[in-house]
Amino acid sequence: MATAEIRNELFGHADKQNYLTHSRGFLSWALTLDHKRIGIMYLVGVSAAMLLAGVFALVVRTHLWVNDGSLTGLSNAAYNQMFTLHGAIMVFAFIIPSIPAALGNFVLPMMLGAKDVAFPRLNLLSFYLWVFGTGFLLIALLNGGLDTGWTFYTPYSIETSSGVVYATFGAFILGFSSIFTGVNFLVTVNTMRARGMGWFKMPLFLWSLYATAIIQILATPVLGITLLLLIAERTLGVGIFDPVYGGDPVLFQHFFWFYSHPAVYIMILPGMGVISELIAVHAQKRIFGYSFIAFSSVAIALLGFLVWGHHMFTSGQSTVMNVIFSAITFTVAIPSAVKVFNWLSTLYKGSIALNTPMCFALSFIFLFGIGGLTGLFLATLNTDIHLHDTYFVVAHFHFVMVGGTLTALFGGLFHWWPKMFGRMYNDFLGRISCLLVFAGFNLTFFPQFVMGSRGMPRRYATYDPEFIPFHQWSTIGAFVLGLGVVLAYAVLVYAIFYGRKVTGNPYGAASLEWQSSSPPSFHNFEHKPVVDDPYGYEDWVYDEQLDSYVHREFADPGTVPERVPVAH
Repeated sequence: MATAEIRNELFGHADKQNYLTHSRGFLSWALTLDHKRIGIMYLVGVSAAMLLAGVFALVVRTHLWVNDGSLTGLSNAAYNQMFTLHGAIMVFAFIIPSIPAALGNFVLPMMLGAKDVAFPRLNLLSFYLWVFGTGFLLIALLNGGLDTGWTFYTPYSIETSSGVVYATFGAFILGFSSIFTGVNFLVTVNTMRARGMGWFKMPLFLWSLYATAIIQILATPVLGITLLLLIAERTLGVGIFDPVYGGDPVLFQHFFWFYSHPAVYIMILPGMGVISELIAVHAQKRIFGYSFIAFSSVAIALLGFLVWGHHMFTSGQSTVMNVIFSAITFTVAIPSAVKVFNWLSTLYKGSIALNTPMCFALSFIFLFGIGGLTGLFLATLNTDIHLHDTYFVVAHFHFVMVGGTLTALFGGLFHWWPKMFGRMYNDFLGRISCLLVFAGFNLTFFPQFVMGSRGMPRRYATYDPEFIPFHQWSTIGAFVLGLGVVLAYAVLVYAIFYGRKVTGNPYGAASLEWQSSSPPSFHNFEHKPVVDDPYGYEDWVYDEQLDSYVHREFADPGTVPERVPVAH
């Protein structure tokens, strides 16, 4: 087959518009039903939310540089609002939707060999619900702020004069956005896989999104009902959680954590799926233990519903229930460990390319490993009594949620950026950004483990002088981390305008999304994708004339080398 014919067969004809050039203009984006554009709009939105929440975090860390809080001049009430808004915006507007709604929206249909998601209009509605929900969180900022902590714990959330109703209504709307996305993904995976793609020919990223969708659909309504009850409590005084009227404030905690602990896996499961793809592609090696990784995603999703009580060991619940929740919490660590050991086994003797996506993937394994291991201390009853509500919990949560989600998100962005925009980023600067994120993150949160083990409580605006060095190291790390995040986004945005053009498959990846052009055409594929092993890298060979990997089915034996070079 001639080179021009290969190009047309693989990447479409030159007169076929891609999704970026198709119907330009604000309205064409605002009213689009194209999953790729919706994914990019999500990406812009969640990135803006993350940067805003990051600013609040830097304000908090600056305030804690000195133990009396005199550096910033924030009052204790203002400090409470800073860390509350940081947590609420980061959790509800960034971490939960970032990978499923942004990367998932863009990649999932293409990995399935489909033209779009099952319900394109519902997909667009999900995005606008996210916009409105985030808007209510910002309205709370302008109407008395929010000072309850991101968990909205009663009875204080009933009594405070801050904008709890606006914030909880915003989280309620964001919950509907999450549910609709989950329904869409579940139906899309079940009904729109390309002919010949069985369950065990799906990339592991799709397994993680499928498991996440189950959690979104089953757990999120509990949060929605709980937040509506809290709004009713504040506006009508119905006495559900308020002990003055015979309510039970601990009941709120049960409802909240029945959602929010499974929501931890909404945050981290998609990131685990991204890492499975990055490890396999950039080590150019078949994923080790495919079925174990796939089923571990489902196991995490199901076991996640049974461990909410470990957040409440000090709440007065029975000793028997504490023991049961502790045991199940240890159990849920097993499928997570299965993934980590399988990733390490995949790396063993692989042809590893230490490019930006792989660097972020390795960072994820380290940070998630630390977060998971420190979780065992909090699952143990006697140590949790000492560590509860200290900076140890803050550090553990951030290692799992922020360290895991952030590194997986950036790893996925750098991996799929050439696919999304047809431009390659500066890999050297990308690796520098990863180094800054990794070093800054560890410098921020490792000292907090030490502080927490020595009794430093979380959420305090002032503290004993003995903790000053730890807080100062943590503050320095936060600014290094912020610099790394800004550099990573700058490298990606710069690549859109000035990066080297990419046409097809620069990594030798075997999943279906790489059988389309880069960026994809409006309908994703200009030819019927070849459904094959998603980790069968031996079926892809490098064509120097196309400057891309091509499937052997379309390759001219006379124009490709015998050996597949390492993807850098």
